[in-house]
Amino acid sequence: MAYEQKTKENDKDVMEFIEQVDHPRKKEDAYKLIDIFTETTGYEAKMWGESIIGFGSYHYKYPTGHEGVAPLVGFSPRKAKISLYFATGDQQREKLLADFGKHKSGKACVYINKVDDIDVDVLKALIRQSVTFLRETYPD
Repeated sequence: MAYEQKTKENDKDVMEFIEQVDHPRKKEDAYKLIDIFTETTGYEAKMWGESIIGFGSYHYKYPTGHEGVAPLVGFSPRKAKISLYFATGDQQREKLLADFGKHKSGKACVYINKVDDIDVDVLKALIRQSVTFLRETYPD
């Protein structure tokens, strides 16, 4: 039985989704992030699943045979924090995060409270690095 991917690109309206964000600052930050990600990647914002705003996509296949399609980079304005999605397994990420500003880091996500807490130039570098890393790792 093939694995059914939960988080897929869909036709939901990104702006409509952002308008439903409760917190005014988080909503404002979501619009700022859309501009930053769009400008940096050259890709249009698309909804992935219920709550992820993704940019571009790539096809991955693991040695286990598990494969799917995921956004190159993205973010989600969650209730507690804003989740930023970058490539996993990229060694450059930690170096860049050293100068990023106030954040917490998970395996696949970097969490921030607000855009004002971070260095936007470092964010752009993280986005570019992630896209480059994924294109080199999965040259599909």
